[in-house]
Amino acid sequence: MMEAIKKKMQMLKLDKENVLDRAEQAEAEQKQAEERSKQLEDELATMQKKLKGTEDELDKYSEALKDAQEKLELAEKKAADSVLLKDTLKLRA
Repeated sequence: MMEAIKKKMQMLKLDKENVLDRAEQAEAEQKQAEERSKQLEDELATMQKKLKGTEDELDKYSEALKDAQEKLELAEKKAADSVLLKDTLKLRA
């Protein structure tokens, strides 16, 4: 009877050690996951900052393109008006 109790206690002790080892392993894995999460959050913040810079640049170039298109349209209108005026003057001459 005493031998069975000793065996049972040894098994319980072994089970306890295994549970403690698994808990330690889980804590280490949790720490690694938290570190990876922090790293990914930092990378995300960096990418968001770059995206904002790219969007700002796009806005700047879009505005410059719009200005250039307006100037081109104005120049084309002036050229067309000039040709029209020249043709009108030829007809009068």
